[in-house]
Amino acid sequence: MINGIINVYKEKGFTSHDVVAKLRGILKQKKIGHTGTLDPDAEGVLPVCLGNGTKLCDMLTDKDKTYEAVLLLGVTTDTQDITGKVLETSKVTVVREEIESAIMSFVGDYEQLPPMYSAIKVGGKRLYELARAGKEVERETRKVRIHNIRILEFDDENHEIRIAVHCSKGTYIRTLCHDIGIKLTCGGCMKELLRTKAGQFTIDDSITLQKIQDLQEKELLSDYIVMVDQMFLDYKKVVIAKEYTKYLYNGNSFDIKHLMEGAEYPVVDTIETSSYVRVYDWQHQFTGIYEYVGKGVFKPVKMFL
Repeated sequence: MINGIINVYKEKGFTSHDVVAKLRGILKQKKIGHTGTLDPDAEGVLPVCLGNGTKLCDMLTDKDKTYEAVLLLGVTTDTQDITGKVLETSKVTVVREEIESAIMSFVGDYEQLPPMYSAIKVGGKRLYELARAGKEVERETRKVRIHNIRILEFDDENHEIRIAVHCSKGTYIRTLCHDIGIKLTCGGCMKELLRTKAGQFTIDDSITLQKIQDLQEKELLSDYIVMVDQMFLDYKKVVIAKEYTKYLYNGNSFDIKHLMEGAEYPVVDTIETSSYVRVYDWQHQFTGIYEYVGKGVFKPVKMFL
């Protein structure tokens, strides 16, 4: 079984679940999970966790994302993107300076109302299921953070603006486009979406499903798998001595005296209380993330055996 994370370039026409299903067929393993839904018409970075890497799914979903999107002014749809039913069209009379001001006003924290066509559950049902049944339910706004927006291109003739957005987890870019349209009083929707970065994974390093299949057939795919411990390189590394390895394999706490000695390993004085460390067995196999709770004691946070 392959363990780790692979940076998939999700192409148009595939859902995130489609990607997982196809990877299960290509890799001949069931334990696979994605790290954040991308709409079928969206493209770009979709980190996929494999084997014991699936324990990282929730952690990777929490990471910031970066997108490129095309905002179309003058059109409002029920899905807030170009694929939906057109609810209203308006003449666009705002000038470029007004558009720039409206777009940039969303930088920072703002309360975003999740769209009906989304995977959020309300009363045990996905919102998109309710929307397809013609129902609209009350939703609570959620605070999201827009770290930065860059305006990349104006197409004044077609009333389209290409933007790059760096945002927190849970941000709906099509809702951002919709909200910008409301602020400009002419309406707006998302025409295109490309995810260019998710956490540490960038579009330049992503590979398509077809390439993954080709690499797997040539037995070269391992070069494209990010090992689980590589996700925690900012944590200090500790190695437990051979005779105490049983503590790791049982997922127990251990003491500083159980660590392998040597100049290459940090001493307890260099580890702050409440900080996390990467823990390896005596053969340098990564086993999990532990928290140093003080007084020489390390407690397990997440095991990857």
